[in-house]
Amino acid sequence: MRVALVVNRSSGSLMGRPDAAGELERKLLDAGLDVGAVLDGDATDLMARMAHARDLPVDAIVTAGGDGTIAAAAEVLTGTRKALAPLPLGTMNLLAKDLGIPIDLDLAIAALARSEAVAIDVGEVNGRKFLCNSMLGVPARLAERRERNRLNMGFIGWWRHSFASLKAMYRYPPMRVGMAYGDGTPHVELRSKAIVVANNAYDEGFGQVLTRSRLDGGQLTVYATRRLSLWPLIRLSTRMALGAWTHDPDLETHTVRKLAVTSRRRLIRVMNDGETMLIRPPLRYKILPKALMVLRPRKDAPEAGA
Repeated sequence: MRVALVVNRSSGSLMGRPDAAGELERKLLDAGLDVGAVLDGDATDLMARMAHARDLPVDAIVTAGGDGTIAAAAEVLTGTRKALAPLPLGTMNLLAKDLGIPIDLDLAIAALARSEAVAIDVGEVNGRKFLCNSMLGVPARLAERRERNRLNMGFIGWWRHSFASLKAMYRYPPMRVGMAYGDGTPHVELRSKAIVVANNAYDEGFGQVLTRSRLDGGQLTVYATRRLSLWPLIRLSTRMALGAWTHDPDLETHTVRKLAVTSRRRLIRVMNDGETMLIRPPLRYKILPKALMVLRPRKDAPEAGA
């Protein structure tokens, strides 16, 4: 398989590694992959390099970076036959986990060499793509604060950020938005501190937190908190740990193919797959069924290193 490697040196996991691109290229070659091109750089020209990689005579684009790198790949590869192959070099690596890609880099590359191409759904809000989820309210606000202070966090900084996050969940005023679910139900007004639009539904079960076993169901699942004061927050957190959180009485859930979110605010802060942005309402969400090709480990392949 012939691949192009796109490296984002601005990603936190690659900072301080002077020859990250060369190191990754050698690992891909050692795994038996044909590396047709290496496009190294930072976030300033990431979209241009992704578009260039898409136009090369390769089968797949291997991304080395975090959520922003994968989001850039999704923007340019959606609707094409070129496959996305994400390496687990981000903070959460949610898509890699859902695809069954090992979190260990060497095992991930070994699995990539024995992978298969499958089509998955893509979520979209006002033209912006997301592969995992789109969040409004407290999660988006906290992510923006974390990103602003990321380079100067340190251990004490992360502890302060975690404490501030808990305090914000309690004190942050709820958003007042209108929700048109597009499933025939009437337009409703909602006051919520956190709204999550997931690309396909999250699984339930012990230890299954923000994981999806199906990525091609062709549906968006909307999770909205009705209350997020102290005790409901503790109860919801406990149920998430136990794997029975989607039926919490303070959580409203809808499964739809499209969604419109209205607000009196001039701009709404949105977090798509960990990347925050300001979007002018109304927010128009839709699902693009099986619009993106991705590489995932073959289910019948032997374990890496066996």
